Amino acid sequence: MPELEPAAQLRQITQGAQLCDEAPLFHIDNQGRWFYRGEPLPDKFCRLFATILHHKSEGYLLMTPVETVRVEVVEFPFIINDYEEAQDGQFTLTSSIGTQFQVASRDMFVVDEAAISVSLARGLSAKLGRACYYRFIEQYLLNQDGDAN
Repeated sequence: MPELEPAAQLRQITQGAQLCDEAPLFHIDNQGRWFYRGEPLPDKFCRLFATILHHKSEGYLLMTPVETVRVEVVEFPFIINDYEEAQDGQFTLTSSIGTQFQVASRDMFVVDEAAISVSLARGLSAKLGRACYYRFIEQYLLNQDGDAN
């Protein structure tokens, strides 16, 4: 039997995990704050749970080999509070809970009237927070005269 890559191994062992409850136990509000059964969750636990958060056709799920838990997400699961562009054009994004994501290029960002968002691994997405939103527009979408490119 051929050896699977770690991502394929994880998919294989989480596929059969049972859904704990139809009702979501976790909630992520429109500011990227996490709650468990209505109570705020400390950032260190948010970062831990973010590593097993997935977005699938049935919604947002925390998936482990043993169980799957529904998560209600109001808008985006992550709000980006800072970003850094490397010389090679890749971006490092930092979320409001301190998680970091790598994005291949500026082309990965989607700009529309409501938000600037970016797709992430496991079907997830993030929205730029207010300060990053304006910084991104100034850096990449306006010319030197302040007009749209």
